Amino acid sequence: MLRVLVADDEPLIVAGIRTVLESAGDIEVVATAADGAAAVRAALEHRPDVALLDVTMPVLDGLDALAELRRNLPGTRAVVLTSFGTEPNLLRALQGGARGFVLKHCAPDELIRAVRAAHGGDAYLSPEVARLVLGMVAPAAGRRQAAAERLSALSPREAEIAGLVAEGLSNAEIARRTHMSEPTIKTYMSRLLTKLGCVNRVEVALLARDAGR
Repeated sequence: MLRVLVADDEPLIVAGIRTVLESAGDIEVVATAADGAAAVRAALEHRPDVALLDVTMPVLDGLDALAELRRNLPGTRAVVLTSFGTEPNLLRALQGGARGFVLKHCAPDELIRAVRAAHGGDAYLSPEVARLVLGMVAPAAGRRQAAAERLSALSPREAEIAGLVAEGLSNAEIARRTHMSEPTIKTYMSRLLTKLGCVNRVEVALLARDAGR
Protein backbone atom coordinates (compact mmCIF):
# COMPACT_ATOMS: atom_id res chain seq x y z
CA MET A 1 0.00 0.00 0.00
CA LEU A 2 1.06 3.57 -0.73
CA ARG A 3 1.06 5.34 2.65
CA VAL A 4 -0.06 8.98 2.74
CA LEU A 5 -0.18 11.78 5.30
CA VAL A 6 -2.85 14.45 4.73
CA ALA A 7 -2.34 17.88 6.34
CA ASP A 8 -5.03 20.57 6.09
CA ASP A 9 -6.71 22.75 8.69
CA GLU A 10 -10.19 22.15 7.26
CA PRO A 11 -11.65 18.85 8.58
CA LEU A 12 -14.11 18.52 5.70
CA ILE A 13 -11.32 18.75 3.14
CA VAL A 14 -9.25 16.17 5.03
CA ALA A 15 -12.22 13.80 5.13
CA GLY A 16 -12.86 14.29 1.43
CA ILE A 17 -9.23 13.69 0.50
CA ARG A 18 -9.13 10.54 2.61
CA THR A 19 -12.23 9.21 0.87
CA VAL A 20 -10.84 9.98 -2.59
CA LEU A 21 -7.40 8.50 -1.97
CA GLU A 22 -8.57 5.33 -0.24
CA SER A 23 -11.08 4.70 -3.04
CA ALA A 24 -8.06 3.98 -5.27
CA GLY A 25 -7.52 0.67 -3.47
CA ASP A 26 -3.75 0.88 -3.25
CA ILE A 27 -3.51 4.04 -1.11
CA GLU A 28 -3.87 4.24 2.67
CA VAL A 29 -4.11 7.49 4.64
CA VAL A 30 -1.99 6.61 7.68
CA ALA A 31 -2.20 10.00 9.43
CA THR A 32 -3.83 13.41 9.26
CA ALA A 33 -2.87 16.78 10.73
CA ALA A 34 -4.55 20.16 11.14
CA ASP A 35 -1.38 22.29 11.16
CA GLY A 36 2.15 22.15 9.83
CA ALA A 37 3.84 21.35 13.12
CA ALA A 38 1.46 18.44 13.73
CA ALA A 39 2.13 17.28 10.16
CA VAL A 40 5.86 17.10 10.82
CA ARG A 41 5.33 15.18 14.06
CA ALA A 42 2.93 12.76 12.36
CA ALA A 43 5.35 12.24 9.49
CA LEU A 44 8.20 11.44 11.86
CA GLU A 45 5.99 8.93 13.66
CA HIS A 46 4.35 7.24 10.65
CA ARG A 47 7.00 7.82 7.93
CA PRO A 48 4.55 8.06 5.02
CA ASP A 49 5.58 7.62 1.40
CA VAL A 50 3.82 10.85 0.42
CA ALA A 51 2.81 13.92 2.44
CA LEU A 52 -0.05 15.97 1.03
CA LEU A 53 0.37 19.48 2.48
CA ASP A 54 -1.95 22.46 2.36
CA VAL A 55 -0.02 25.71 1.83
CA THR A 56 -1.89 27.78 4.41
CA MET A 57 -2.01 26.11 7.83
CA PRO A 58 -1.68 27.49 11.38
CA VAL A 59 1.34 27.09 13.70
CA LEU A 60 3.61 26.10 10.82
CA ASP A 61 2.52 26.65 7.23
CA GLY A 62 2.79 23.98 4.56
CA LEU A 63 5.99 25.35 3.06
CA ASP A 64 7.82 25.45 6.39
CA ALA A 65 6.54 21.93 7.06
CA LEU A 66 7.89 20.94 3.64
CA ALA A 67 11.33 22.29 4.60
CA GLU A 68 11.26 20.29 7.84
CA LEU A 69 10.32 17.12 6.00
CA ARG A 70 13.11 17.64 3.49
CA ARG A 71 15.62 17.92 6.33
CA ASN A 72 14.34 15.07 8.48
CA LEU A 73 12.54 12.68 6.12
CA PRO A 74 14.05 13.02 2.64
CA GLY A 75 12.41 9.76 1.60
CA THR A 76 8.92 11.22 2.03
CA ARG A 77 7.73 12.94 -1.15
CA ALA A 78 5.57 16.04 -0.74
CA VAL A 79 2.63 17.18 -2.84
CA VAL A 80 1.37 20.71 -2.19
CA LEU A 81 -2.32 21.57 -2.16
CA THR A 82 -2.90 25.09 -3.38
CA SER A 83 -5.40 27.52 -4.82
CA PHE A 84 -5.10 30.55 -7.07
CA GLY A 85 -3.79 33.64 -5.33
CA THR A 86 -0.75 31.89 -3.81
CA GLU A 87 1.69 32.39 -6.69
CA PRO A 88 4.80 33.28 -4.63
CA ASN A 89 4.20 30.21 -2.48
CA LEU A 90 4.30 28.01 -5.56
CA LEU A 91 7.83 29.12 -6.36
CA ARG A 92 8.86 28.62 -2.73
CA ALA A 93 7.44 25.11 -2.80
CA LEU A 94 9.30 24.33 -6.03
CA GLN A 95 12.56 25.54 -4.55
CA GLY A 96 11.78 23.55 -1.39
CA GLY A 97 11.54 20.28 -3.29
CA ALA A 98 7.80 19.69 -3.65
CA ARG A 99 7.04 16.85 -6.06
CA GLY A 100 3.62 18.09 -7.05
CA PHE A 101 1.18 20.99 -7.09
CA VAL A 102 -2.53 20.23 -7.06
CA LEU A 103 -5.46 22.61 -6.96
CA LYS A 104 -7.99 21.99 -4.20
CA HIS A 105 -10.82 21.89 -6.72
CA CYS A 106 -9.12 19.28 -8.92
CA ALA A 107 -10.92 16.11 -10.03
CA PRO A 108 -10.53 13.08 -7.72
CA ASP A 109 -8.56 11.08 -10.28
CA GLU A 110 -6.09 13.96 -10.65
CA LEU A 111 -5.37 13.91 -6.92
CA ILE A 112 -4.73 10.17 -7.10
CA ARG A 113 -2.44 10.61 -10.12
CA ALA A 114 -0.45 13.30 -8.30
CA VAL A 115 0.12 11.10 -5.25
CA ARG A 116 1.11 8.10 -7.35
CA ALA A 117 3.45 10.22 -9.49
CA ALA A 118 5.20 11.61 -6.41
CA HIS A 119 5.57 8.13 -4.94
CA GLY A 120 7.05 6.90 -8.22
CA GLY A 121 9.68 9.64 -8.21
CA ASP A 122 7.97 11.77 -10.84
CA ALA A 123 6.44 15.21 -10.43
CA TYR A 124 2.88 16.28 -11.12
CA LEU A 125 1.45 19.72 -11.80
CA SER A 126 -2.18 20.50 -12.36
CA PRO A 127 -2.14 22.08 -15.84
CA GLU A 128 -3.63 25.31 -14.47
CA VAL A 129 -0.86 25.48 -11.87
CA ALA A 130 1.82 24.87 -14.49
CA ARG A 131 0.56 27.76 -16.58
CA LEU A 132 0.31 29.96 -13.49
CA VAL A 133 3.88 29.26 -12.42
CA LEU A 134 5.30 29.63 -15.91
CA GLY A 135 3.45 32.89 -16.43
CA MET A 136 5.23 34.33 -13.40
CA VAL A 137 8.68 33.75 -14.80
CA ALA A 138 10.14 36.54 -16.92
CA PRO A 139 13.76 35.58 -17.53
CA ALA A 140 16.52 38.14 -17.58
CA ALA A 141 18.78 38.17 -20.63
CA GLY A 142 21.63 36.39 -18.84
CA ARG A 143 19.34 33.67 -17.55
CA ARG A 144 17.80 33.23 -20.99
CA GLN A 145 21.22 32.69 -22.54
CA ALA A 146 22.27 30.23 -19.84
CA ALA A 147 19.04 28.27 -20.28
CA ALA A 148 19.46 28.20 -24.05
CA GLU A 149 22.98 26.83 -23.66
CA ARG A 150 21.74 24.04 -21.40
CA LEU A 151 18.97 23.11 -23.82
CA SER A 152 21.41 23.07 -26.74
CA ALA A 153 22.53 19.62 -25.54
CA LEU A 154 19.09 18.20 -26.35
CA SER A 155 18.09 16.41 -29.52
CA PRO A 156 15.36 18.07 -31.62
CA ARG A 157 12.76 15.65 -30.25
CA GLU A 158 13.90 16.20 -26.66
CA ALA A 159 13.77 19.97 -27.17
CA GLU A 160 10.26 19.64 -28.59
CA ILE A 161 9.10 17.70 -25.55
CA ALA A 162 10.74 20.19 -23.19
CA GLY A 163 8.76 22.92 -24.93
CA LEU A 164 5.52 21.00 -24.46
CA VAL A 165 6.32 20.53 -20.79
CA ALA A 166 6.75 24.30 -20.60
CA GLU A 167 3.20 24.65 -21.94
CA GLY A 168 1.99 22.76 -18.88
CA LEU A 169 1.03 19.57 -20.73
CA SER A 170 0.94 16.23 -18.92
CA ASN A 171 2.74 13.13 -20.27
CA ALA A 172 -0.55 11.85 -21.69
CA GLU A 173 -1.21 15.15 -23.47
CA ILE A 174 2.34 15.25 -24.87
CA ALA A 175 1.93 11.68 -26.11
CA ARG A 176 -1.23 12.65 -28.00
CA ARG A 177 0.38 15.81 -29.41
CA THR A 178 3.48 13.95 -30.65
CA HIS A 179 1.72 10.70 -31.64
CA MET A 180 3.92 8.67 -29.33
CA SER A 181 3.05 6.34 -26.45
CA GLU A 182 2.93 7.59 -22.87
CA PRO A 183 5.74 5.20 -21.75
CA THR A 184 7.92 6.64 -24.53
CA ILE A 185 7.25 10.16 -23.26
CA LYS A 186 8.15 9.03 -19.75
CA THR A 187 11.46 7.72 -21.10
CA TYR A 188 12.10 11.06 -22.79
CA MET A 189 11.32 12.84 -19.51
CA SER A 190 13.95 10.73 -17.72
CA ARG A 191 16.49 11.71 -20.38
CA LEU A 192 15.57 15.38 -20.04
CA LEU A 193 16.03 15.30 -16.27
CA THR A 194 19.45 13.67 -16.65
CA LYS A 195 20.72 15.87 -19.49
CA LEU A 196 19.51 19.12 -17.95
CA GLY A 197 20.40 18.26 -14.37
CA CYS A 198 16.83 18.93 -13.23
CA VAL A 199 15.10 17.38 -10.23
CA ASN A 200 11.59 17.28 -11.71
CA ARG A 201 9.47 18.33 -14.68
CA VAL A 202 8.72 21.69 -13.09
CA GLU A 203 12.38 22.63 -13.35
CA VAL A 204 12.42 21.40 -16.96
CA ALA A 205 9.42 23.61 -17.69
CA LEU A 206 10.99 26.66 -16.07
CA LEU A 207 14.27 26.10 -17.90
CA ALA A 208 12.50 25.74 -21.24
CA ARG A 209 10.48 28.85 -20.47
CA ASP A 210 13.66 30.78 -19.66
CA ALA A 211 15.13 29.69 -22.99
CA GLY A 212 12.05 30.95 -24.82
CA ARG A 213 10.71 27.55 -25.86
